Amino acid sequence: MADAFIRHIELLGYEKRFFPSQHYVYMFLVKWNDLSEKVVYRRFTEIYEFHKVLKEMFPIESGDINIENRIIPHLPAPKWFDGQRSTENRQGTLAEYCYTLINLPHKISRCLHVVNFFKVRHDDMNPVTDSQIKKPEVFLLPKDSKKNPTDITGPIVLQTYRAIADYEKSSTCEMSLKAGDMVDVVEKSENGWWFCQLKNKRGWVPAAYLEPMDGPDESEEQEPNYAGEAYTVQKSYTAVEEDELTLKEGDTIEVIHKLLDGWWVIRKDETTGYYPSMYLQKAGEVNTSVKSEQRNRSAPPRRSTIRNVKSIHKQGRKQISQETYRRNSKKYIQNQRNMRGNSQNKANVIIEKNEPEDNKPKAQPAVPPRPSKDLILNRCTESTWKKIL
Repeated sequence: MADAFIRHIELLGYEKRFFPSQHYVYMFLVKWNDLSEKVVYRRFTEIYEFHKVLKEMFPIESGDINIENRIIPHLPAPKWFDGQRSTENRQGTLAEYCYTLINLPHKISRCLHVVNFFKVRHDDMNPVTDSQIKKPEVFLLPKDSKKNPTDITGPIVLQTYRAIADYEKSSTCEMSLKAGDMVDVVEKSENGWWFCQLKNKRGWVPAAYLEPMDGPDESEEQEPNYAGEAYTVQKSYTAVEEDELTLKEGDTIEVIHKLLDGWWVIRKDETTGYYPSMYLQKAGEVNTSVKSEQRNRSAPPRRSTIRNVKSIHKQGRKQISQETYRRNSKKYIQNQRNMRGNSQNKANVIIEKNEPEDNKPKAQPAVPPRPSKDLILNRCTESTWKKIL
């Protein structure tokens, strides 16, 4: 079996903890070569000690012999007292450090020192807590942090969702659930997999197994957009349910409704149906290795396929039938055709009306009246008088 190595490290943000005393830890999403994804927590002092050892291991690449040969990124030393402001402001530097670290030559980025430091520890899965002390506050780094690294959110009050049925994980990066479990959602991915935490456990969970506490409807679900957005199929899928579509890689489709469970309603010509969003890519976007690896995962289950669903809400989630999607799509397409036809007819009429006018002779400018004798004597020179008078 090949040695484990890290494909990607992403800084998610940081936590403000209150036990055994107030301190801050950074949250990293670590993606491994076996496609597993783990969240680890590290203090900055730990990260800096790791950095110093790495420089000692590779003196040439750290610039100790010749500064021009340095490729290991810089990392500022920790302050005597690290408060929230310094923890906050350091995030941009730390995110850039991790990105550069993983893209160094393999002898550095895949060495045991790097691999062991970012491996999951017991404290990552079971952080030391005290029920009598405040719950940790989570501060997440925004998606556009490269543009403004210090513009962070927080403190974040994570949304609490309830599991509507038992779920058994199928990989190490997922998390099993029992019906009625209350989980905090850390990240909502549009592919239908949400990163959640339950007490001391963390992992990915299908969004279809979760329902909000305040009501059955997801406020994040936008209304259908029958104009559609152009997407390209990146992975073939064979329909299992009647309301799904079978498509091949390379097909061009239109997305008309993006749903949070990762199953989007798409339109192919005048046919509509559900399709896994993780197998689609927006037209014009560049395909990345991370997206390609994510598509190797199985599509999340749909809510309609979950058995023994137990909701706490009297009414179910609002659902639109495929017949409604198809009818409204056809109506929209027909209206667009009619509008194009009407605009073409108006253009033709305008051209016909203008043609006779173009053939008419253009009006000539009027000849100005001859100036009076007094005006010539007052305004013109003596030479002009002699020629005209």
